[in-house]
Amino acid sequence: MTLPEPEGASVELPVASYLGGPARTGSRFTRWLGLITLAGLAVVAVLGLLAVPADDVQGDAVRIIFVHVPSALGAYTALGVTALGSVMWLWRRSVWWDVTAHAGAEIGVLLCGLTLVTGMLWGRPTWGTYWEWGDVRLVTTLILFLVMVGYLSVRALGGDADSVATRAAVVGLLGGINIPIVNRSVNWWANRTLHQQSSLTDGKLEDLTLFTLFLALVVAAMAILWMMVHRFRIGWLERQLQARDLERALADRRAEARP
Repeated sequence: MTLPEPEGASVELPVASYLGGPARTGSRFTRWLGLITLAGLAVVAVLGLLAVPADDVQGDAVRIIFVHVPSALGAYTALGVTALGSVMWLWRRSVWWDVTAHAGAEIGVLLCGLTLVTGMLWGRPTWGTYWEWGDVRLVTTLILFLVMVGYLSVRALGGDADSVATRAAVVGLLGGINIPIVNRSVNWWANRTLHQQSSLTDGKLEDLTLFTLFLALVVAAMAILWMMVHRFRIGWLERQLQARDLERALADRRAEARP
């Protein structure tokens, strides 16, 4: 499909206006979602820093749980979306799913990196070390992070959009296979990890701590949804621009070939 040309090439308009779409990636829904998310972050910060009591064993270090756990579960979710989008691209050649996969990868890498950093900060006062190469959870999380950085690197290489999407989808599937390994590593290799069992299921969290953690998970989910919507819209516009530029290049070549 040939994309519409703007009326008056010299007029400065937003990119989306050239493509017949909205002038912004935001909407009334995303604005309200963003405001509610910011309010939720403020509430979690107040509860986590001021209201929740210090842990009997870990002391104030336990407060990192309100960032670490939502980041980890958010990374699983976002990278899981990337794996699903990769399958759908390889199966149906769906551009919608390809753009969704790319959006999930960028957000997932951000959250996976945050998981590693907060985990190391938590580990220093709790385990006495920032990093332990013998710990299966730490190593598998690092591998997942590096694989998905590789996914973004493949995307950044450029080239034909369909070929790039196919190569990236293969890497995305490799990352998806690693997600359950990371998540279950504490149970499968219990004798080779310093990492504790799931804080949500071990029954050791006090009522206010547990409530704040669940609230942090809800707020994190809203933040991820907000980022996904905006990143998807940006990616969709990028796809449209690539298609328009290709149409222009082909038209120019045809014009040069005419006698």
